[in-house]
Amino acid sequence: MLAEPPPWLAAAQAGDTAAFAELVQAHQSALRRQLRQLTQGDVALADDLAQDSLIQAWQALPQFRGQARLSTWLHRIAYRRFLMHCRQHRSADGAPSTAHEPAAGVPAEAAAPAGHALRIDLQRALAALPPAQREAIVHCHHLDLTHEEAADVLGWPLGTLKSHVARAKAALRVSLAAWNNEETE
Repeated sequence: MLAEPPPWLAAAQAGDTAAFAELVQAHQSALRRQLRQLTQGDVALADDLAQDSLIQAWQALPQFRGQARLSTWLHRIAYRRFLMHCRQHRSADGAPSTAHEPAAGVPAEAAAPAGHALRIDLQRALAALPPAQREAIVHCHHLDLTHEEAADVLGWPLGTLKSHVARAKAALRVSLAAWNNEETE
């Protein structure tokens, strides 16, 4: 059962820009977080894609029927915008370009405090995953979507999503095994 829609949703659907501003306020951080993970830390690109996604949401909002949670619907718009960006920026060999250099200001490994070393290693391990596995992990674990919601956002069958999550977790366990060994020593 879906939660009760926020009171401002109907007003935003009718074109009330102040109500839409509330929608943006409530959801923009999650969309930016989703896109930052998908773009592997490219903050500027993620912010641009989030803005484009919110513009698309504004244009499509009158057609939103509440068959999914509003947040799930917005994440799907953002994911499709990300895929469109990848298609438009294919590498020379025809593969989608999803790997981006981290934005300026992201601490280098030597400059990062010791407490951030695990986060850096986790980001590297995530970046090494195949795109489908990375996208599954981002949506299920970074965004705390249920498997059903993540499958809906990604447009995948539920079994496919679960397979990608399981493979990603196994690969991350191998990549981050040294951290587990350090904790037990």
